[in-house]
Amino acid sequence: MKANKRGGGKAMMNEKLSPVLNVENINVFYGSIHAIKGISFEVYEGEIVTLIGANGAGKSTTLNTISGLLHPSTGSIAFLGETLAKVAPHKIVEKGLAQVPEGRRVFAQMTVQENLEMGAYTQNNQKEINDELEKVYALFPRLKERMKQTAGTLSGGEQQMLAMGRALMSRPKLLMLDEPSMGLAPILVEQIFDIIADLHKTGATILLVEQNAQMALSIANRGYVMETGKIVTTGTGQELLASEAVRKAYLGG
Repeated sequence: MKANKRGGGKAMMNEKLSPVLNVENINVFYGSIHAIKGISFEVYEGEIVTLIGANGAGKSTTLNTISGLLHPSTGSIAFLGETLAKVAPHKIVEKGLAQVPEGRRVFAQMTVQENLEMGAYTQNNQKEINDELEKVYALFPRLKERMKQTAGTLSGGEQQMLAMGRALMSRPKLLMLDEPSMGLAPILVEQIFDIIADLHKTGATILLVEQNAQMALSIANRGYVMETGKIVTTGTGQELLASEAVRKAYLGG
């Protein structure tokens, strides 16, 4: 597999290895609405995998199902070889799977540092928590500058950094990002994607849901295109960027 153009590194995918995440033929309903229709995909260690598609395609529903907020009516989800059926969301976080939700959802009345410390609620070793704090502040210097500022007074871009930093405090083995560029100015979108690429270079495994298909595919090792609850196309990030059908539907070309 070719390295992506942002230099995010080479994926660790190998058919002989077990995937970090294995989603197999899941169906999800909202009442009578069939939101997810038998989708299957895998994420291997060291990859950025992206789910792209229009609003309503089922991307966020897929992440919420993986993280235990929703439950599939059929199919299976395995994380590090262990089924997540009937596992509570907070237990899923303890197993090493963290989600940065759409809309950021920071604790507005808490300070930046208090928000980050909340992300470490699964950790017991204070030295390790302090070490993770320093790593997050090194990755997001702006957060260190604002560590005593209440989160609700941060800009949208700063809140997105805080939401990502809070998730990283749990030391995840898989980081799921739901629409990290939503509502941000173009210059901040570039900055957020540069940070995601930097995380990838450190060995992070990332599942990225993103409406900005151009940016997502530019840093992804592999991508899946979703339409109305189904996966309709898959390929490497570069293959999907070069696809005429994908370009016409999602890349404005």
